[in-house]
Amino acid sequence: MTVEATADLTRRAAVHAALGDPARLRIVDTLTLGDASPSELMQVLGITSNLLSHHLGVLRDAGLVTSHRSQGDGRRQYVRLRAGALALALPSVPAPTRVLFVCSANSARSHLAAALWRQASPVPAASAGTRPAAVIHPGAREVARRRHLDLPTVAPRRLDDVAADGDLVVTVCDLAHEEAAVRGDLHWSIPDPVRVGTPAAFDAAYDELSARVRALAARLAA
Repeated sequence: MTVEATADLTRRAAVHAALGDPARLRIVDTLTLGDASPSELMQVLGITSNLLSHHLGVLRDAGLVTSHRSQGDGRRQYVRLRAGALALALPSVPAPTRVLFVCSANSARSHLAAALWRQASPVPAASAGTRPAAVIHPGAREVARRRHLDLPTVAPRRLDDVAADGDLVVTVCDLAHEEAAVRGDLHWSIPDPVRVGTPAAFDAAYDELSARVRALAARLAA
């Protein structure tokens, strides 16, 4: 394990330990909705000032909260949750040069994922297949039309012709993921809508890809 990976695990362990106490988790829950003064937090938790100071110290040391003086009453302070604080509990994801979505035929899921990614993130995206089809599947075009997704009119492409150094490779097809030649950094096990061929199957694939794309884009942004 690298020094960076060890440091990341140590940081995340400290965050999880800080959140492992019910009182501190209640503080964080409260601060996800808005800032609060120590006296307000004491009232929410029903604890003494000394105990609250201890809990806030632990959360502050873990990098989860900060505080600042009121611009109204300078004797008063407000505690706030740091931006992206809860992402500190998650493993870090190196920022890629590009995200490359891969499935076997590059006719539906990978194209949809790349198009969804372009809506969600400034990081470039591309798609490819291990055994590319001749054209994008009509079902993929139709679900993109129904969901107002800009799906470029391009031919499916072979993975070897598209992959480049610095890509974050996301396989969205079990067949592609299980091929020994595919270097997948991440795998999303999305059922193949082409096998079923119904609008409902393409809608289900679209919805799962959309949720996964938004979550990964948020992680990279954080």
